[in-house]
Amino acid sequence: DPSVQKVGGGRKKTVSFSSMPSEKKVSSAADCLAFMQGGCELKKIRPNSRVYCRFFMLDPDLSCLRWEPSKKDADRARLDVSSIREVRTGKSTETFLHNGPLSDHLAEEAAFSIIHGDDYQSLDLVALSADVANIWVTGLRYLLAHPSVIGGKMRSEWLAAEFAQVDEDGYGIVSEDVAVATICKLCPGIKEAKVRLRFKEIQRSKEKLTSHVTREEFHEAFCELCTRPDVYFLLVQLSKDRECLDPHDLRLFLETEQGLSLATTEGCWEILRRYEPSAQGRERGLLGLDGFARYLQSPECQLLDPEHLGVCQDMNMPLSHYYISTSYRSYLLEDQVHGRADLGGLIKALQSGCRCVELGVTDGPEGEPLLGVVNKYAFLTSQYPLLLYLCQRCSPGQQRTMAQHLKKVFGARLYTPEALPFSLGGRATTLPSPEQLKGRILIVGKKLSPEQDGSDGEISEEDEEIGGELGVVLVVASHRQSPEDLVMFTKRTLTRVRPSSVRLDSSNPNPQGYWKGGVQLVGLNQQTPGAMLDLHRGRFSQNGGCGYVLRPAVMRDEVSYFSAHTQGCVPGVPAQTLRIKVISAHNLPKPLGSGSKGEVIDPYVVLELHGVPADCAEQRTRTAAQNQDDPLFDETFEFQVNMPELALLRFVVLDDDYIGDDFIGQYSVAFECLQPGYRNVPLLGMTGDPLPHTSLFVHVAVTNRRGGGKAQRRGLSVRRVGRRGREYVTLRHTGIKVVDESFKPASAPLKEATDLREEAQSTTASFKEQCGLPTVAKLKQCIQSLATRLQSPEGTMGASMVLKEGYPCLEPLVNLSEPTRKLLSAYDTMIAAQKQLIENADSVQERIGHVQREGMDFHEELSRLGEKEGLKGRKLSKAVESFTWNITVLKGQSDLLRGAKMDSLDALRQLALACEACGLTSSNSSASTFSAAELHYSSHPLFGRRSSTHGNGRI
Repeated sequence: DPSVQKVGGGRKKTVSFSSMPSEKKVSSAADCLAFMQGGCELKKIRPNSRVYCRFFMLDPDLSCLRWEPSKKDADRARLDVSSIREVRTGKSTETFLHNGPLSDHLAEEAAFSIIHGDDYQSLDLVALSADVANIWVTGLRYLLAHPSVIGGKMRSEWLAAEFAQVDEDGYGIVSEDVAVATICKLCPGIKEAKVRLRFKEIQRSKEKLTSHVTREEFHEAFCELCTRPDVYFLLVQLSKDRECLDPHDLRLFLETEQGLSLATTEGCWEILRRYEPSAQGRERGLLGLDGFARYLQSPECQLLDPEHLGVCQDMNMPLSHYYISTSYRSYLLEDQVHGRADLGGLIKALQSGCRCVELGVTDGPEGEPLLGVVNKYAFLTSQYPLLLYLCQRCSPGQQRTMAQHLKKVFGARLYTPEALPFSLGGRATTLPSPEQLKGRILIVGKKLSPEQDGSDGEISEEDEEIGGELGVVLVVASHRQSPEDLVMFTKRTLTRVRPSSVRLDSSNPNPQGYWKGGVQLVGLNQQTPGAMLDLHRGRFSQNGGCGYVLRPAVMRDEVSYFSAHTQGCVPGVPAQTLRIKVISAHNLPKPLGSGSKGEVIDPYVVLELHGVPADCAEQRTRTAAQNQDDPLFDETFEFQVNMPELALLRFVVLDDDYIGDDFIGQYSVAFECLQPGYRNVPLLGMTGDPLPHTSLFVHVAVTNRRGGGKAQRRGLSVRRVGRRGREYVTLRHTGIKVVDESFKPASAPLKEATDLREEAQSTTASFKEQCGLPTVAKLKQCIQSLATRLQSPEGTMGASMVLKEGYPCLEPLVNLSEPTRKLLSAYDTMIAAQKQLIENADSVQERIGHVQREGMDFHEELSRLGEKEGLKGRKLSKAVESFTWNITVLKGQSDLLRGAKMDSLDALRQLALACEACGLTSSNSSASTFSAAELHYSSHPLFGRRSSTHGNGRI
């Protein structure tokens, strides 16, 4: 492909051009229908793996779909709109799913299927681009619903009212300046030059001699410039019968797409009142196109879960259990050798939430002003303890003077052992918690004699005291320790790394490489912008920016196994699949220093996943060429995430240039902070400041990855058994007979736990497939699809939901077609698997827990028992590693099963509520059935604001 070139960093350069026949944006269903009547080429996919290029068009009277050329008679190469049952997006039919390699090469975003006839036959099509597919899907769905014009009327009346407010004379004419200013006010972020250019084009097309703008021209320009096609297509799909959402439609959207399982009608009314701009819409309870766009662009729909905007983690664990935001020589400007000191860098580091800062101290009379700045800004951003690292080369006399300064300036804030109103207790190596040390400044440093001359950048194992007599030490990490040993070492000891001092510039290392090894304090030059500092900000934004973030559980548990070099699944940690659709970007600015290119930008988006080696990946979109500051991408990317707690996702928007790609904006976020559904990603500039009104629009889905990863060569961690190739996690032999005997009883319950989880997952996936939906779809969407098939032309349902032993079952009321009976059978199979899991999980979990507790009884005596068996050196270390692995597997599998049960309960609750919402409960029993379902499933203390994320991912 001549359009593909390899560039620096291994990224492919591709350029895509819009397949739209004109530059006019699609802003209404009428535009879609007009395009369809004009016709275009689509690929017709047949079950025999053949692909036919055909020209499809919609009849002028909107009653029939035709295609040509065809070997069939003209009357047979047609499809009546009245026979269409539904229109599906993506590759969701059997033709796509079972067409092997052919289907893999067809773009998911450009594929759609028309389901028609009593037997639910499918006409499977692929457009030339995602935007063309969206037009056909939107237009066909619009025809099926017999649309009204409510949404368009609301918008027209709102724009007329806004125009009237600036039309002071009431003549229906305003100046160009006033019209431009009004549109810029109604559509924040749009470039003024772009609006003014559009009015000039309108004037030229009408050969006007005046620059005044009429109400009709104002309406035309606004719809042309401010309509987001991506939001419009989504709105039409959700509303079905009109270009607006009522509270019921909005609630379904929040539940099925946004993961808000407990959304209420009252909450939807509040959203409507807050974001709908038209008075008519607010009065009638309708959210139109512009209101929906405002809501999707609001902070409520940002990618970062708002729960993480404040402190949301347990702050009562030892300091060693946290990553701590650490600054390194941020008071130096320019380079690290000749750079002058400046208090601004230190202030900025403290304001950004850094909880460990470094100060250089030498002999001299000054010092108090610098300490005063630290004291002033120490706790403005975070109340949690500040570690003040003194890199000092003072004589003993000056050290005593420095100590007096510290006491004088910091006063009661300065940590001293006798000042704490509590006893630390426990072992000498047990650190106090951030909560216990709130508002305290802890001094970290070495006592050096005048002749000592160490190198700051040298990796050493020198001990550095914290707070004088805290009873523990801070150790500079050594790259000579094995990854497993380093993680074990950091469970009780704070460890610090810093950039090498032999470099001249203030560049930063990749902090992820140290975080995955358990290092708590990774010092970065906060004054140096770039990808490394972006990752640092993303990591510490997940706990309210307080400067402390809990390390993963496998790094905190006393007995657990984890290696920073893991190439597959982590025992006991549920692997996830992250699927991100990059839909569009908005109000992209020119890159800094790109004046030579004028106003033209050719943006593309890079997605970077940072984590353990098995998770690290990078993918990119095509380039949106020809001055697109609001480009549409519609591209989907998939990432496998084996260690979710360590993973960071970074979006980077670049301007494609053959000389060198220019940075436009970025956003970094921890995997654990992602919100599912349609989300806006606020882009940040090079220094981390927000770019006004600049964002990406994406769709996020997180699901469990079946199978649990690849088999490891070392040990017998995973083996394939059974006809279906199911993977079972197994325990390792330690070589210590009494210990291995204690682990043997775990074999059966571990297999049962896997079977229970896998059956629940596979039957759910099968039901979704039967519904014609992807595995990332919500169960409520499945019930909506099922309800359309069960509904007769008269509006009655062919099945009804009843609770049997507390489980929502669907009973047929009439004779159903074979495809519908098959779908109900898949539903019954799924319910049976969920029932098995729910009713057996506790007993299986208890059996696993019993083995784990018995195994832990050998923990303290493990070395002695190994030596008794003749194990020494490497063999003894291997036995300890295998024991740790086994305990980690037992705990992890127990947690996974507990989470799977919680997910199953949540799934049943969602099914019951969805059946009630879709009319699948009889009128005389609807209320009682619904109440019983709510009582049965809500009695479990597992339901929160959002769909469950335990074990299996979001259902």
